[in-house]
Amino acid sequence: MASISKTNPTIIVILGATGDLAWRKLIPAIYNLYLDKWTPDNFAVIGVSRKTISEKEFQKHLHEGVDKFSRRGKSKKSSWDNFAKCLSIHYGELSSPSTYSAIGKRIIDFEKKWKVAANRIFYLAVPPNSFEVIAKKIGASGLAKNKLQSRIVIEKPFGHDLESAKHLNDLLHTIFDESQIYRIDHYLGKETVQNILAFRFANAMFEPIWNRNYIDSVQITVSEQLGVENRGNYYETAGALRDMIQNHLLQLLCLIAMEPPVSFEADEVRNRKVDVLNALRKIKQEEVHQFAVRGQYGAGWVKGKKVIGYRQEPDVNADSTKETFAALKLFIDNWRWQDVPFYLRTGKRMNETTSVITIQFKPVPHQSFPQEATGNWLPNRLVLNIQPRMDIRLRFQAKRPGLKMILYPVDMQFNYKESYTSGTPEAYETLLLDVMEGDSTLFMRADQVEAAWKALMPIINSWETNPSVNFPNYEAGMQGPEDAEALIARDGHNWMVSNEKK
Repeated sequence: MASISKTNPTIIVILGATGDLAWRKLIPAIYNLYLDKWTPDNFAVIGVSRKTISEKEFQKHLHEGVDKFSRRGKSKKSSWDNFAKCLSIHYGELSSPSTYSAIGKRIIDFEKKWKVAANRIFYLAVPPNSFEVIAKKIGASGLAKNKLQSRIVIEKPFGHDLESAKHLNDLLHTIFDESQIYRIDHYLGKETVQNILAFRFANAMFEPIWNRNYIDSVQITVSEQLGVENRGNYYETAGALRDMIQNHLLQLLCLIAMEPPVSFEADEVRNRKVDVLNALRKIKQEEVHQFAVRGQYGAGWVKGKKVIGYRQEPDVNADSTKETFAALKLFIDNWRWQDVPFYLRTGKRMNETTSVITIQFKPVPHQSFPQEATGNWLPNRLVLNIQPRMDIRLRFQAKRPGLKMILYPVDMQFNYKESYTSGTPEAYETLLLDVMEGDSTLFMRADQVEAAWKALMPIINSWETNPSVNFPNYEAGMQGPEDAEALIARDGHNWMVSNEKK
């Protein structure tokens, strides 16, 4: 992060400002940026909501969210009171032209007060079915006509499939330049995710072995002990494949597999990511069962408590065939990664909550040690723990102390909390500051989004054409369905778990 210029006034317009995203994530992030003096001197947040609420009630609501969800804990009264002066609310229907006329008037009032034009950031904290109408209204109102100072931020999911993603991209491009569009994936703002780039490209020792000659396989797991909670309506239209793999997991895959960028200019980094997605081996629809597994959780036990199955969750069809678990085996057809399997796995109501990338290296070409010395031998592994554990572990073989040569696996570890005691910013802090500064490196470009959808469409089409008849097929609190174990076991591998001796 480079300090934002205090001469660049900024107005953030949050459409859907009384919703959960603004309450839990956006305002706590903006408040922390304010406390850390990253926001400009002339700064304002205009909330837009269909809910009738006074400005005082709006500020009180957001204050409660900051106290509950900010990484700093409860706010100091004096700090909050100063910050609250930046917050205002406008009631209006998001489909009504008058709403955008009123927003424009407020922006002009601020600019007259500050005596300078301000950057305008339109954050769509709304359901996906509202993206199109809001974008059109912003365009028709002229709020985004200044291409250098107007930006739009759109949350996932970006489209429901390849066709809808292309349609939304085409629509946005009639109103905004690509440089104005920020398709946000909060995973890319996590410190541990950003550190993948530093780990790979700031250290010469790993690059020579970062290829098919030395790496045997790569695993990317993002699992949750939580169920769908109160998101049944959304999940019934999405599922694990759309909700997690199309964005989060494929973005992690890109960071692991991309070629070294010439620079860290936004388009250079994103070009290298798109190269990875375009190189993914196409899966034929009739072969989907060989490369993809789906699952749905039933009732079970999590942390000693009995929990209900997915079909019993609120707003979920009693006969739902929507997957809450997905596992894929992918290949990248290029010189660096040819025939190295990349295993991706995500699921709800799993046995643990973890986000982890495991890179397993090939064994030594010849074992010089006697068999009795290698009884505890395990493959070399590099483990990148993203959350909740935040560390990097390298496993190698060492001699166990004693009179005989006995090999034993040991770890070298870098731990964030032990190395950096000052704490780390939340993902939304990083990403919102990047939007204010006009840095799109960590945001998805149109071709990147479409390439990700294109890679998954054979699986989506196959699963929708042939709904599963054996759901639920894993108990809550388990690692997932047995077919997922078989998917990886066929290649002589097994899924890694965080409590395994790394």
